Amino acid sequence: MGDKKEKMGPLIILHGWTYSIEKWKPFLRLFEESGVEYRVLKIPGLTVPLSQVWSLDDYVDWLNHQISNIEHPIFILGHSNGGRIAAAFAARFPEKISNLILIDGTGIIRRDFKSLLKKHVFATAAKIGRKVTKSDSIRNLFYKAVGEQDYNKADPILKKTMLNLISQDLEPVFSKVKAPTLIIWGQNDTITPVSDGEKIHSLIQDSKLKIIENASHSPQFTHPKEVSEIITKFLANSQ
Repeated sequence: MGDKKEKMGPLIILHGWTYSIEKWKPFLRLFEESGVEYRVLKIPGLTVPLSQVWSLDDYVDWLNHQISNIEHPIFILGHSNGGRIAAAFAARFPEKISNLILIDGTGIIRRDFKSLLKKHVFATAAKIGRKVTKSDSIRNLFYKAVGEQDYNKADPILKKTMLNLISQDLEPVFSKVKAPTLIIWGQNDTITPVSDGEKIHSLIQDSKLKIIENASHSPQFTHPKEVSEIITKFLANSQ
C-alpha cells in the first residue's frame, strides 16, 4: 500500500462572475489527487438571486459567515471577482486567513484614457439600461465591448451590485493584506491585464507573482496542471 498523501487546507474557493462546476472539475480533480481539501462557495447574485443590492462589504460579511464553523485559519483562493472578495476579506479579517491565492483578480482601476472611458460608458449603461439602444443584438455587443459580457444577462439588482463592485478601487485594500499571497496571472489576459497583477504584487508586501504563459483570464481552466502544481506547492510550504 502506498503512503497516504498529507491533507492540505482547508482551501475556500471563490469563483468569478460566472460559475460552471463543469469548467472547474478538471482543475479540482487535480487538487483531490494532491490531497488538497477544498470547498467551492457559490457566490450570492451569481448563483443564487439577490433580494437587494449588495456592496463589497456585504460579500465580506457573507464570506465571514460561511467560514464561521472553521476553527483554524484558512486558505482562500479567489478567481476574478472572487479575488476581489477574497482580498477584501483578508484585509478586514487578517486573523482568520492563513494564506491568500489570487488568480487574475479584479480590483485595480486603471487610470488610462481607455479604461476611464469604458468605466464611464458602463456606469452610464447601468443607469439608462435599455435606453442605450433598442436593438438587443447591438446592446449585447455594446456590453461585450466594455468588457462586462455578463452584465446583459444580469437582473436589475445584480446589475447594480456589479456596478458597486467594479467602481471600488481596491488599491488601499490590497496594501492592507498581511497574509502570504500567491498571485497567478494569465500572460494574455485582456480583462485584467498582467499590469494589474504586477500592481497587486507591489501592493501586497508578502506576495509572489507567477505568470502563466499563453493563458488568458482563467488559467486554471486552460492550464490546470501547471496552476494546480503551483498552488499545491504553495500550500505545502505554508502548512
